[in-house]
Amino acid sequence: MVAEPEGPEDRKPQSDEAHSAFTPPAGMGQPEAPEEDHPSSEFAIPKGFAPEPPAEPEHSAFATPSVYSARRSPPAFTPAHGMPVVQLTKGAPWQDRMRAMLRMPVHERPVPEAAHRHDEAGPAVPRVLDLTLRIGELLLAGGEGAEDVEAAMFAICRAYGLDRCEPTVTFTLLSITYQPSLVDDPVTANRTVRRRGTDYTRLAAVFRLVHDISAEESEITLEEAYRRLAEIRRNRHPYPGWALTLAGGLLAGAASVLVGGDVLVFIAAAISAMLGDRLAWLCAGRGLPEFYQFAAAAMPSAAMGVALTLSPLDVRASAVITGGLFALIPGRALVAGVQDGLTGFYITAAARLLEVGYLVVALVIGVLSVLYLGFALDAGLNPETAIHIVERPVAQTLAAMALSLFFAVMLQQERNTLPLAALNGGVAWVIYAALADTANVSPVAATAIAAGLVGLFGQLLSRYRYASALPYVTAAIGPLLPGSATYFGLLSIARNDLNTGLASLSKAAALALAIAIGVNLGAEISRLVLRAPGAERRAAKRTRGF
Repeated sequence: MVAEPEGPEDRKPQSDEAHSAFTPPAGMGQPEAPEEDHPSSEFAIPKGFAPEPPAEPEHSAFATPSVYSARRSPPAFTPAHGMPVVQLTKGAPWQDRMRAMLRMPVHERPVPEAAHRHDEAGPAVPRVLDLTLRIGELLLAGGEGAEDVEAAMFAICRAYGLDRCEPTVTFTLLSITYQPSLVDDPVTANRTVRRRGTDYTRLAAVFRLVHDISAEESEITLEEAYRRLAEIRRNRHPYPGWALTLAGGLLAGAASVLVGGDVLVFIAAAISAMLGDRLAWLCAGRGLPEFYQFAAAAMPSAAMGVALTLSPLDVRASAVITGGLFALIPGRALVAGVQDGLTGFYITAAARLLEVGYLVVALVIGVLSVLYLGFALDAGLNPETAIHIVERPVAQTLAAMALSLFFAVMLQQERNTLPLAALNGGVAWVIYAALADTANVSPVAATAIAAGLVGLFGQLLSRYRYASALPYVTAAIGPLLPGSATYFGLLSIARNDLNTGLASLSKAAALALAIAIGVNLGAEISRLVLRAPGAERRAAKRTRGF
């Protein structure tokens, strides 16, 4: 039989499946899968065979103690019911709530409630971080403590749904890191603080903004927060330049009355302090650093004291120079630096205290340069005048209140806070005078107690108004500043009596530290009296060095 030739349709190439080497021929059954394709592993334990648990060494560190019981577990092990949940008290100030959360470990922080201030796509992470940094910049530039700045930044992030945030504050740099989850890359942003200014009115407005954002019933969007922040930045200072100069002069005059001056001394101290302020503004307008501004501001008061000593008038020239120093001693920066150190922010504390050191050195240079000139002119400057203490309780109390009032004006505080700051300063002076002059308590201890009451009352007022404590504390410590000890220490150094001068300056440093520690201790005591928002009291950073 002859085979028919193949047609064109019979010569079509077959599919790849037909030529596959793994395709079984037609008519053949499907072969069984090889052993290695079975789902069971060759390392699997056969059925019916139970492996023995590995024997642990008798003294292994990972062995279960012989006395351990699942029902009665020792305190060293996590209890079966888990760790207690930390709950924050609703209605407490946001500073306390956020500070309590920052002081507890990350894994123990309570989960925030769901934030409904963003769309379904989730929070705008870059914009939230940028808003947080801008608000933190205003707070840090205004003199707020590093812990309070971190608490404000943390409150804003949690309010907008970013709970896994870690803010970091140093003297000139703010940074914040947000990690969406354990498997996502973290997002980090930072901002540099280049300019600092004293405006407690702006600081109070920022505190109100943070309070409104972090409030549970608030629905402030990111756009609204940005708008309010822009208004805060654009607002002018509440007092003009001439009012600040006048307040500085009146502050120096009140300080001179506080240390025993009369009306003539008051006028001389006020005029010299206003000349020093204008001279400092002139140096600032020429672009000179703050170091030279302080040195220039200290010269007119010292020059006025030397001039009164050379004149035939019977005046107390030391009170004029002391009053000028009261207006220039950087008490605000000192309190903030010591507070940062006590709360564990050592880098920021070291930077702020170094700044205080530079400013004090500038005052020393400015005063000493004039005092040396006075001794060259045979001025009768005598450090023994410090022994003659003038006790005028009513006049000194009124002078202390006036000093705090004018100090508050120089700090650009809101007008409704001025009476409270003045009253707090008067109370501080009465407590100090009663302890140091009447009860013969050490001046350092009396200063620390009076400053502790200032911090206590300031913290209570800030809690009542949901605001910063700085407007009620900074101006009130003005009457306690060590102006007299500083001046007489410099005068002894100018007379080549280094031992006496260094002892007096050491006393001034001790008084300054007593003020700062007392203010911080008073604030901490207020938080102890008023229950903290956490379930337990947390240490600032570490406990007993561990």
